[in-house]
Amino acid sequence: MTTVRHEATVPLTAAGRRFDQSLAEMFPDYSRSRLTAWIKDGKVLLDGAPVAPRTLLHGGESVVLEAELASEVGDAQPEDIALNVVYEDDDVMVIDKPVGLVVHPGAGNPAGTMLNALLHRLPALAELPRAGIVHRLDKDTSGLMVVAKTIAAQTALVTMLSRHDVHRQYEAVVLGTMVAGGTVDEAIGRHQHDRLKQGIRDVEQGGKEAVTHYRVRERFRGHTVLQCQLETGRTHQIRVHMAHIGHPLVGDQLYANGLRLPRGASQELIDALRGFRRQALHAEKLAFEHPITGEYLEFESPRPPDQDALIEALRADTVLNPIED
Repeated sequence: MTTVRHEATVPLTAAGRRFDQSLAEMFPDYSRSRLTAWIKDGKVLLDGAPVAPRTLLHGGESVVLEAELASEVGDAQPEDIALNVVYEDDDVMVIDKPVGLVVHPGAGNPAGTMLNALLHRLPALAELPRAGIVHRLDKDTSGLMVVAKTIAAQTALVTMLSRHDVHRQYEAVVLGTMVAGGTVDEAIGRHQHDRLKQGIRDVEQGGKEAVTHYRVRERFRGHTVLQCQLETGRTHQIRVHMAHIGHPLVGDQLYANGLRLPRGASQELIDALRGFRRQALHAEKLAFEHPITGEYLEFESPRPPDQDALIEALRADTVLNPIED
């Protein structure tokens, strides 16, 4: 538990407004729901006395806020796990996540996650929901993520993500030879029969809007390298959308139905495809305006070695066995 104490004076411009509304503007580091709860619990005094959230203000009143911040990360414990931090300031950090690192504790992964590593690196993150994590990557997807270090930054980043103001670009290797890019605009929700999977679901069935733009980067005899850009950030979005249009990701154990080999594939390519046991997906670019300063930030992550080796094997096979258009 951490005790916080703030003193302030209600601005004269707040005259006639509700106490909870003005308090959210006076203390933007805390969510409105948390401030309202503190008002109801008597943790915020107006001119020395507790009042209701809907109390109308005159302007000029004194405000004293004194409350305890409980841990926002449950039973998660700090763990000394290395993180590749490519950028950090007082408000945010950008992390290049490796393949195999789970982002948040859950069923089957109670520890050893990015969240545990963040708590070790910066214990104060225990006071933020999800230790400042505002979006996720799947365990076996590599690449860039932004993490908030303050409530104000986290609140702003969540809003930016919901407004599609964060540029997230991925590289994916998919099955099949594609000739053109496009857009998949299909709502995604929990799979009807498999709780581990997501699926295409109408909004009326509980699906949520999901939009993925993609373009062809390289074509091979039986595979394609795509550049994918997300408008939304649903669970497994690129994996579900690519499978939906008949081009699941190489190595995807959930959404690809087995291994597909081009006719006459070289032994090197066969070995590379059989040995690639994760979805071939990498979050290669992340760009956004800093949630506090407004500075434009842009980051790129190099392709991980295993995905690079896979693409080199596809190139080599295609040189030996050219694409037949």
